[in-house]
Amino acid sequence: MQQYTGFAAVYDLFMDNIPYEEWTDYIKHLLHKHGIENGLLLELGCGTGNITRRLAACGYDMIGIDSSEEMLAIAREKGSEQDGILYLCQDMREFELYGTVAAVVSVCDTMNYILKEEELLQVFKLVNNYLDPGGLFIFDLDTQYAYEEVLGDNTIAENREEGSFIWENTYYEDEMLNELTLTLFIPEKASVYRKYEELHYRRAYPLDTIKQLLEEAGMEFVAVYDALTEKKPKKTSERVYFIAREKRQANKVYIS
Repeated sequence: MQQYTGFAAVYDLFMDNIPYEEWTDYIKHLLHKHGIENGLLLELGCGTGNITRRLAACGYDMIGIDSSEEMLAIAREKGSEQDGILYLCQDMREFELYGTVAAVVSVCDTMNYILKEEELLQVFKLVNNYLDPGGLFIFDLDTQYAYEEVLGDNTIAENREEGSFIWENTYYEDEMLNELTLTLFIPEKASVYRKYEELHYRRAYPLDTIKQLLEEAGMEFVAVYDALTEKKPKKTSERVYFIAREKRQANKVYIS
């Protein structure tokens, strides 16, 4: 089953609890703290562009990459020629740009969708390749605690006039894998609903593994924070933010 196909049309409806303004302010703070107050930024897994557009409004030139054309179509509809955002439909495991960027950001547990360490390493290597010298990489991750203790084997359901969803979670401890079955009922006309089903997998990664992969990709690990703070993660942290920096290397060929 493809991800974010039927869900794309109602993604913003069911994700209206996400504090996009707060997330954007936090990312902007981290960027400014590390000296990136303007320039070209890339968002990986941009979805319908909720963070992309807000960062553009902060004065950054934005590129958004997502593997779902349906999500990108909605992002483009919400934008305008004035925002200057370039949206590209690409798999982040093999994305390509025409040049480098000042920073790469990725939120909303996008990196958890990369299920194999070797593929996550490939993403990190690509990010490093497309960063300006000294450029910054900021991304979030759902934690092992979130999948084990919060989502676990729980079911979440919501019913609205605009549509309904059932969100069934199964956690496989040995593989550190969260299986998410999403069932949608979206109204088409009076008393008639179309049913959509999507299957999602997300993987939890030990924080030390992420740090190791970042360094193996050639980046300098800077920090990992409990979400929306500058404090160290706790055992009960449900989401963390990683910061890494491009590290200039004598044998690296930079893209011009």
